[in-house]
Amino acid sequence: MREWEKAQKGYMYDANNDEEIVKAREVCADLCFEFNSCRPSDTKKQNLILHKMLSSIKGEPVITAPFYCDYGTNISIGENFYTNHNCVILDGAKVTFGDNVFIAPNCVFSTAGHAINGQQRAAGLEIARPITIEDNIWIGANVTVLPGVTIGENTIIGAGSVVNKSIPSNVVAVGNPCKVKRLITEEDKKKYKFFQNN
Repeated sequence: MREWEKAQKGYMYDANNDEEIVKAREVCADLCFEFNSCRPSDTKKQNLILHKMLSSIKGEPVITAPFYCDYGTNISIGENFYTNHNCVILDGAKVTFGDNVFIAPNCVFSTAGHAINGQQRAAGLEIARPITIEDNIWIGANVTVLPGVTIGENTIIGAGSVVNKSIPSNVVAVGNPCKVKRLITEEDKKKYKFFQNN
């Protein structure tokens, strides 16, 4: 079994010495460099590069440079996707974003984990577990989402959180480790004032 196949099936794999994997990261790094070097106003070129880099894109996402990922081929993005500056996606396994996902600056989505045993880790062995971000999610600034996590639809993850376990739908969750603080309710529609033209 190829090292990449091992990674996709959740086995330990050689992420540092396998020629196919190293080459795939080099190709993606060049595409990230090209994307991050675009003029911010050149959205047409940005979208062309994203379509080369990522596995699946619905609509026209807004990804604010700089943006970094390991492979790109494991990333799927839904409709109305937005990420602010400095989003990092380590996509050794699948990373799936639903529709209407908004991500604040400096967020990390890491499917990668290193071996616990020091000798295995020094040999370059890693594990990768998929991440799923469902529809209508808002992720605050400086959030880290760790391997194997699913965040349920309509949920908000507060700034600075480290999400090491899955979070259910329709909640506000925050902290290190990230924990559910409360449900999102109809009362939340009244949280902010709307301008009313008299």
